Amino acid sequence: MIGLISATAAGAAARDRLAAAWPDRTRVYEGPVADSVRAAFAECEQLVCFLATGAVVRLVAPLLGDKRTDPGVVCVDEGGRFAVSLVGGHGGGANELAVEVAELLDAQPVVTTATDAVGLPGLDTLGFPVEGDVAAVSRALLDGEPVALEAELAWPLPALKVADEGAYTVRLTDRLVEPAEREVVLRPPSLVVGVGASKGAPVEEILELIHSSLEGLSVHSVAQLTTVDAKSEEPGIVEAAERLGVPLVTYSAERLAAVEVPNPSAAPLAAVGTPSVAEASALREGGELLVPKRKSAMATCAVVRRPARGRLAVVGLGPGARDLLTPRAKAELRRASVLVGLDQYVDQIRDLLRPGTRVLESGLGAEEERARTAVAEARKGHAVALIGSGDAGVYAMASPALAEASDDIEVVGVPGVTAALAAGAILGAPLGHDHVSISLSDLHTPWEIIERRVRAAAEADIVVTFYNPRSRGRDWQLPKALAILAGHREPTTPVGVVRNASRPDEAARVTTLGQLDPATVDMMTVVTVGNTATRNIAGRMVTPRGYRWQEGPK
Repeated sequence: MIGLISATAAGAAARDRLAAAWPDRTRVYEGPVADSVRAAFAECEQLVCFLATGAVVRLVAPLLGDKRTDPGVVCVDEGGRFAVSLVGGHGGGANELAVEVAELLDAQPVVTTATDAVGLPGLDTLGFPVEGDVAAVSRALLDGEPVALEAELAWPLPALKVADEGAYTVRLTDRLVEPAEREVVLRPPSLVVGVGASKGAPVEEILELIHSSLEGLSVHSVAQLTTVDAKSEEPGIVEAAERLGVPLVTYSAERLAAVEVPNPSAAPLAAVGTPSVAEASALREGGELLVPKRKSAMATCAVVRRPARGRLAVVGLGPGARDLLTPRAKAELRRASVLVGLDQYVDQIRDLLRPGTRVLESGLGAEEERARTAVAEARKGHAVALIGSGDAGVYAMASPALAEASDDIEVVGVPGVTAALAAGAILGAPLGHDHVSISLSDLHTPWEIIERRVRAAAEADIVVTFYNPRSRGRDWQLPKALAILAGHREPTTPVGVVRNASRPDEAARVTTLGQLDPATVDMMTVVTVGNTATRNIAGRMVTPRGYRWQEGPK
């Protein structure tokens, strides 16, 4: 919960904007400011104070305890110009909150945490439990001193400016090791603990068995507890997962019975229908059995190291304008350690990449090669972003990438604003009813198939947006497609032509099917042809939604 505190009418107005935008995340504190700050500090994970920075400093200073547990505090000035991350930038999430608040209030975020200020990921913000001298190693990264990465597991990390050797070390391991001097240890969520238990098994016994089974392994790398469906509500198992702070994942007895295990038993087969619970549930999604089944009086336990999976984010960059690049896309770009993309698209977002990001760029016509490269890098355990313009799933990189990818990597799709949508917004509302997008490029699709699709859209009276309409080497396809549509639509049918939608040299016009000159169109252009109901209203293309009630009384 985010506590909101204000002292003036202007502060209250900004406060209320946040409260309205985040009704489930915020709580407004009324009354004397000092009392409100003390109450919110004790009750909330984060605070946004619409007060002078000096006042907030004096109010929260006596309340500060430990940066790992203190709430994050953001201060917004009286004019609503700045959102300052004041306390708990990393541990309390104040840096991210300042950015969110600034976006909502149209303010400027102020983040002074050194790593954030220069674009380096904070070692304590990578999503892993972290141990060791975070301050010293972070300072070495900031100062450009050589920091070695010793990754005992191939686990996807964001870009880090690391070297093969160095006086400082970042170690990625699930083994139970004490950080050395000048070392940070990151604990990846690599361990799965399978648990079986008799009815009424006490949580203390289950936890003791788990900890004893994790010999030489860190409990901080436990990602989940697993068991059979029949034990999904067993109090001792449920509470053990809660105390460890990990999810409890259950499987049906039938699925577990199909898992080959080294130590099957007749007892669980008779009780719950599978010869193994602990080993089978831990191994159900694959991995290496590090600790075979161990038993206590009322429980069993097994530990598996699950296979490290690289991560492939297929990211749509939108039509070109920076403000049409989604926050999720920006986050994925900063999460990646490897970026794969067309050179001209890489240039659009190069400034958003973290220092140390490895960029693999290539020119036009290498889509399949880029897809193979991105998947191969993910299979090596990297966090990869594969970029495309518009939406990466529309005439872009998602299709060839997912055709290459299998379930040995994690795949995330990040949607983007398509060229058709960007052009439609510029033209008016041409896509107000059923519409279709058709690429006129016959480099990968035979023209016979493209022509059949154009004819189907023409006969069905569907609005058509043409991608890749015309190039110097393909100058006849657009006239042919327009002629097919002209066989079913009047010459006065509105047609929208948008070149470089949302970019600085954007150009748009509304013409008609009879007047459009195909020679004025190129590969950077999107052509939208209306249906028989589309109208030109005040210079804008409008396709009615077609509700019957709009027709009026009969």
